[in-house]
Amino acid sequence: MLSADSVTFLGHSTVLIEDGGARLLTDPMLRGRIGHLRRHGPPASAEHWDGLDAVLISHLHHDHFDPRSLRMISPGTRVVVPEGAGRRVRKLGFENVDEVVVGDTFSVRNSNIEVVYADHAPGRGPRSREQAIPVGYVVNGGRRIYFAGDTDIFDQMEEIGSVPVDLALIPVWGWGPTLGEGHLDPLAAANALKLLGAKVAVPIHWGTLYPFGVERVRPRALVDPPHLFKRYASELAPGSEVRILAPGEKLALG
Repeated sequence: MLSADSVTFLGHSTVLIEDGGARLLTDPMLRGRIGHLRRHGPPASAEHWDGLDAVLISHLHHDHFDPRSLRMISPGTRVVVPEGAGRRVRKLGFENVDEVVVGDTFSVRNSNIEVVYADHAPGRGPRSREQAIPVGYVVNGGRRIYFAGDTDIFDQMEEIGSVPVDLALIPVWGWGPTLGEGHLDPLAAANALKLLGAKVAVPIHWGTLYPFGVERVRPRALVDPPHLFKRYASELAPGSEVRILAPGEKLALG
């Protein structure tokens, strides 16, 4: 029998996690565009961010921390951010803000959440003086769910996987036709899955945000990454099941 618990991939790094009684939203990017990036796929709808128990933010880069998207969420919602980002969130009207560092744990309803390492550039951008070190999260509720945020592969992934991971939300690309440092491409993501040993993996951070007009000349980066990841994972991590979700699609957690 399927449980009512589920994850819904809303696009890019935004995932609604409903597990163990907690309703969590990661890295909300809820608008149709951000800067020069246009959203592809169906728009997110308010039902996905109503009644949240907490928002989990991995880092401050513009495609993961979007103030206008956060303003769409009730200001009474708890927001968890890397240390150094709290002031920016409070300025948006949120009062229940937690700043965390790697190694911290906290509870949301019946879920215990671990803050874990991420190998990614800090701050808001190359000219920003803000220093908020990126993190990932492991949600221990009805299941153990790893949200990687945005990261390159790192040795401690094997430590995360030393306790069985039921579901890994793994980035497999970015928002353009090429990929910079501090990210996982499909092959690196499959190697990460090998370290994690997760029962199920859902590829994220692909196919949603793309520069205006570029899809007409270089469309493959919008569709190929999760399928390449699944192919590589079948060879490198055959014990893991890869489930590709289109933006807006839900996976029931049995």
